[in-house]
Amino acid sequence: MATMALAAVAAVVAAYALGTFPTAALVAGKQVTEEGSGNPGASNVYRLAGRRAGLLVFAGDFLKGVIATGAALAIDGKPLALACGAAAVVGHCFPVTRRFRGGKGVATAGGFVLVIEPVVALVAAVVWALVAKLTHRASVASLVIAVGIPAAVLVLRGPGTEAAVVAAVAALIVARHADNVARLMRGEERTLR
Repeated sequence: MATMALAAVAAVVAAYALGTFPTAALVAGKQVTEEGSGNPGASNVYRLAGRRAGLLVFAGDFLKGVIATGAALAIDGKPLALACGAAAVVGHCFPVTRRFRGGKGVATAGGFVLVIEPVVALVAAVVWALVAKLTHRASVASLVIAVGIPAAVLVLRGPGTEAAVVAAVAALIVARHADNVARLMRGEERTLR
């Protein structure tokens, strides 16, 4: 039993470490945290370095969530997958290697949700794309799905560990968008155009 617990802890720590992988800095350079919004995420890289660079960052961050969650699911089922997926998102948002200054977690959380609830993730991706196209703001689209995904999981699975973990990850993403919300309220939020 102790060995299994240690293995689970090791898996969660490994998932956190994977989440800290600096995708944006590798694609667009270290200055990505000093220019634009200062956020090392796909939207900021898209504005600074173009569509291809933004898509590469999104793909890399998304894969962090997929790999952490998928590996844990294969090894020990959904409880460990939930813990490791959440850990990867936390690692992306608060990387110890960069003084806990990371991204907003949207892409990594998307990879996490794709593994545990693929249909919800695919619907959320369509909703994100539509909202982003209509508003020209990634932050608005991200906030919409951050609210919608936990609601969908709650409806599909009912109250329980999965709904609670997904809601906690969504709450983290909303909290990481506090500056965006403030800019939206002032009418100063950056667009994707």
